[in-house]
Amino acid sequence: MLHKKNMLLGLVAVIMLPTMAVAEGEKLVSVVIKGNRRVETATILNTIKLKIDELYFLDKVDEDIRSIYKLGHFLDVTADFVTDAKGPSLVYTVTERPVVREIKIEGAKELSAEKVREAMDLKLNAIFSQKSLASSIKKIKKLYADEGFYLAEVTPTVKQTLDSEVALILKMDEGQKILIDAILFEGNKSFTHRQLKKVMETTESWFMSWLTGAGTYKEEVLKNDAAMIANLYFDNGYINVRVGEPKVVLAADKKTLQVTFGITEGEQFRAGKVGFKGELLEQDTAQAEKLKLKAGEIFNRSLLRVDVIALTDVYADKGYAFANIIPLTKVDPDAKLIEVTFDVDKGEKIAIDKINIRGNTKTRDKVLRREIKLAEGDLYSSTAIKRSKQSLMNTGFFEEANLATAKGSSDNQLDLNIDVKEKPTGTFSIGAGYSSLDGFVGQGSVQQANFLGLGLKLNLSASIGGRSQTYNVGITDPYFMDTRWTLGGDVYRTEREYANSYTRRATGGDIKGGYPLSDNINSFLMYKYEIKDILSKSFQYQEAVRLGQIRDENSSTTSAVMLNLSRNTTDYRLDPSTGMVNNLAVEFAGLGGTTRFLRSIIDTTLFFPGPGSTVFMTKATAGHIAKVGKDVPLDEKFYLGGISTLRGYSSRTVSPFVESKGTSQTINGEVTAVNTNLYTGGDSEFYSNTEYVIPLLKDAGLKGVAFFDVGNSVDGLQNIGKKLQMSYGGGIRWFSPIGPLRLEYGIPINPRPGLDDKKGRLEFSIGSFF
Repeated sequence: MLHKKNMLLGLVAVIMLPTMAVAEGEKLVSVVIKGNRRVETATILNTIKLKIDELYFLDKVDEDIRSIYKLGHFLDVTADFVTDAKGPSLVYTVTERPVVREIKIEGAKELSAEKVREAMDLKLNAIFSQKSLASSIKKIKKLYADEGFYLAEVTPTVKQTLDSEVALILKMDEGQKILIDAILFEGNKSFTHRQLKKVMETTESWFMSWLTGAGTYKEEVLKNDAAMIANLYFDNGYINVRVGEPKVVLAADKKTLQVTFGITEGEQFRAGKVGFKGELLEQDTAQAEKLKLKAGEIFNRSLLRVDVIALTDVYADKGYAFANIIPLTKVDPDAKLIEVTFDVDKGEKIAIDKINIRGNTKTRDKVLRREIKLAEGDLYSSTAIKRSKQSLMNTGFFEEANLATAKGSSDNQLDLNIDVKEKPTGTFSIGAGYSSLDGFVGQGSVQQANFLGLGLKLNLSASIGGRSQTYNVGITDPYFMDTRWTLGGDVYRTEREYANSYTRRATGGDIKGGYPLSDNINSFLMYKYEIKDILSKSFQYQEAVRLGQIRDENSSTTSAVMLNLSRNTTDYRLDPSTGMVNNLAVEFAGLGGTTRFLRSIIDTTLFFPGPGSTVFMTKATAGHIAKVGKDVPLDEKFYLGGISTLRGYSSRTVSPFVESKGTSQTINGEVTAVNTNLYTGGDSEFYSNTEYVIPLLKDAGLKGVAFFDVGNSVDGLQNIGKKLQMSYGGGIRWFSPIGPLRLEYGIPINPRPGLDDKKGRLEFSIGSFF
């Protein structure tokens, strides 16, 4: 067993001989260190004050022993005064603390042994101490508690292997997972239990807790929940609210936890007079219009913070980088009012001196500078800096983009320092995927979103499936010739088989250009030329031609120009949580070629953040295609159904159709109709998707989704609102290593007679090439 010895600093472990009292004041001829093996003698000698040729005194010996102990390497230190023929000597004898040569973790099943080791203060080859062992055990138990193992115990065993080495064995008794099954509140009158729980991160356990982690006890999170509850009261006028520390009680059966918050609400206050003083840029009334906190309304502390930030930005956007807005409050307890006065100290105007860029080992400086909304010499602007950060992140080239200011060459100038962390922008992949439309698909692609570090987007891709083949080569320069113009082009070949209809083969190319009208609005113009063949015409197709229900099509050419206007105000374009996306696309085919039509599509998507990082999304799309001297080809019309439009309905089956005599098949003794209709597409479409997205495992990129879809494709713009098909359902989405995965189940609300809509439909796709 390891020898344990505790010493108080005030009691020095020195065995003083009777002669030592007499030796005080004698000059030392040598100072000797004994017992040290790992710690260098020079390290100890540099710590002590008594040196050769100095006078010996007991108080100095006492100080030296304390200093040696403070090195942290020794269990015991003693001092002896020795006189021999050479003269008096002082001998320090040390006993080194043992080193941990082995750490063994036993019984760890729910957590890996490596994760347990990472949580410990005591590491391999570190000096052993009871203090670090106790600290390590405490951290391991907390680690288990954060995973729901509230009663986990750790039993340590320390074995001495050599004189100065030990092996540490930690035995885990993990116990059962214990979750919070009840969150209670005491003293709340103004808010219900449900309202209070909504602002908390901690939740009660439910049957999906094994996946979501709901009900897990985490001490820091619970303390933050108490602060969030208090914020709810502060934002509703209860300025004197008190939320006590959460009380956590283990149930009698030791299987669940109960958490209780004690609340003292106090009285509700309203905002009184709101005024300004100090160095104002505008009149009080003009500045008051920018405020969200209004006199007479319930006092809201968060709105007060928002107003301070908004006012600060107003001054900062006019060059006053160090404007200081202090909200002074005066409480009238009798009237239950809080008067607010914004005290403004605008400071002096500041200009941008130098813009320094760091961290871009691949991306050229100019690629970053063109995304920055400030130039050297411009007045400081807080909004411009925020927009610059957002613009840099929207390129998709960086994991991080941090913008900070530093002192410039003079007091009224600031440097803007931009630090970025690049991420891989090129991908090479060969793989396979599956979609409900195309079946299994083989895919190979080379993509580079930042080709040559110039921001050029290069794409070489091919996919081969049971029903489709696609080949594409394209390049786009978003800042052509260092201007704000976008220029690009593609060459492609596609072939797709449509059930009960035909196979469409198209070969073509396009040239496209664009120009941003503002930070959020972009214009886009594209010309395309395409050669198209209609092949492998089905029996239903040929029969419909014979009966004059559709016009036969063989080969054709399309020469078309398309204009697109888009507006995007989302916070992060790759995965938005707030903002809006609007698109208007108009395509005219008839600049040569044999095809004639005019197609218009408009869509709007709204994103709203919800509680707990959830996102509410709603999208509406409307389209119309009109003939220009000729009938519109079937393949250019609108077809709905499937994972991208109306889930729960088979792909391309929500549209006008030519009814065919159905056939049937027997499955498990049940006769089921087989849909053999020929879908001819509509000249007008409308559909809307509403989704509520819930993060399940944030680190893994796994999300759950609930949705409601409605829409139809019809002939005649006047019929667009008639007989809308509706569906609802849910699913999961995962940003997997091989591309985004969607697994969603849609159930039609109004299934169509004679079609396979009644049982719902599972939609599945994986891979970024769909």
